[in-house]
Order: sequence, then C-alpha cells, then structure tokens
Amino acid sequence: MKLRKVTAAASVALALAVTATACGGDDKDSDNAGSGGGKITIGIKIDQPGIGQKTPDGKYKGFDVDVATYVAKALGYDAGDIEWKEAKSADRETMLQRGDVDFIAASYSINEEREAKVDFAGPYLLAHQDVLIRANDNSIKDPKDLNSKKLCSVTGSTSAQNVKDKLAPKAQLQEYGGYSECLTGVENKAIDALTTDDSILAGYAAQAEFKGKFKLAGFKMTNENYGIGVKKGSDLKAKINKALEKMVSDGSWEKAVTANFGPANYKNEPAPKIGNIVK
Repeated sequence: MKLRKVTAAASVALALAVTATACGGDDKDSDNAGSGGGKITIGIKIDQPGIGQKTPDGKYKGFDVDVATYVAKALGYDAGDIEWKEAKSADRETMLQRGDVDFIAASYSINEEREAKVDFAGPYLLAHQDVLIRANDNSIKDPKDLNSKKLCSVTGSTSAQNVKDKLAPKAQLQEYGGYSECLTGVENKAIDALTTDDSILAGYAAQAEFKGKFKLAGFKMTNENYGIGVKKGSDLKAKINKALEKMVSDGSWEKAVTANFGPANYKNEPAPKIGNIVK
C-alpha cells in the first residue's frame, strides 16, 4: 500500500515537473503580453468597416485588425492566440492602464493629452479629416462649399464642429447615432456630407453595398496619426515599432491598405516613419 502511494505521488510530481518545463519553454513574447496562458488581448473597434469590424459570423476584419494580427505574430502569437476586445474611444486609456488589453489598435490618433496617459508605437497610418459625399455630387469641391449644406457626424464627435468653427460657419450640423445612419442620410439626400477621418470614410465607401455610390472629397482638413497604444512604460512599444517597420518593408502594409480601402479609391499617404508625428 505504501509503495502504491509513493508511486502515485511520484507520478504527480513528474507530471508537474513536465508541465513546468513546458511552460518555461514557451517562446512567446514575455513583456506581460498574453499573460493569460499563451494568449494576447488586443483592443480594436468592432463597428468601423475597413478599420475594425466584427462580422455577423463572429470574425474580425479591417486594416487595424490586419496590422494588429501582423504585430501579434511578430511578438510570437498565432491568430488563434488573439483575444479581441472592443475598445470604444472613451475607454481606451483606461483599458490600457487597467491591463484589460495588451495593446490597442483602434483608429487611435496620437495627441499630447493621450500621450500623458499611455505610450504609442507608430504611427502606422496618417489619416485626415475629410467628407464623404454622393458620387454624382459636384457642388462640394472645397470645404467652404459646405456652407448651408447639411453636414453629419456621430453624436459626441468633434469632426463636424471643427468644420463649422474653422471652415464653413454656415454649415447645418446634423448629429446621428452612428456613421451608418449618416451614410444612409447622404444616400437618401437627407444629408449632403458625412465627416470624420478619411480612413473611416473609405472603409464605409469600400463596402460592396455602397460601391460607386460615394466619393471622398479629399480635403485633408486635419492630420490624424494612428498609433498603437500600450501601457505607460511598457517594453512592448519598441517591439511593436520593430514589427511595424518590418510590415512596411516586406510589403504587408501596402497589401493591407489595398485590401481594406482600395474599393473606395482611397488616396492614402505613404507609410509614415516610426516616431514621425505630422502636426
């Protein structure tokens, strides 16, 4: 009986030793990323076609998704190791500070206020505020042409107000609950133009159901430097920057741009250099 007990105990000890060895041999990135058993948690938008979208079948797609997937692979994670989490604009800094996610790629523009709270790798895309109009509308060729036009953006956004304050003071602001509602308004001629980042607008216009219906005006009213947010002081910043540089050099970045924005004839800026923030 004693022999059987000792043997059982030895077997358990051996199993634990093997498990510990296997865990110790994990070659994934060790800078706190994916600390939950070989997984990495990434914050993205899930409601922005072309940028970050959760499809009805539960999959994720978009430019930010492609960038995040590439970066995760460079850090040692397969696509199946990624746990996607919605990162709403107002929650992004808090999510990073609390450690809810390892990094965030969610049309996350770098600015001084945010840099005081989190660190940014990148930028990996230079976007601009623009307007989306009907493809056959030739009446809006300059931001000033938005005067007396019905200009839409989502509730709480500063995009439309920026246009009214700086470029077209007589624009008639319309706030809807979501970009898709604004888009429907433009399509039905209840709205003349929708404004936000050109990358987001291109993502919507690139959807199959909207093919040929809309166009970007190409106004480039602001510079939006998209970065990947990480927790303040994280070593991941340098590792992600290295991955982004490789993504550009091996052609994967351009491929992702074409796949997600190409159908909208989006005239994207060249890939920005790491640390080069365009004011």
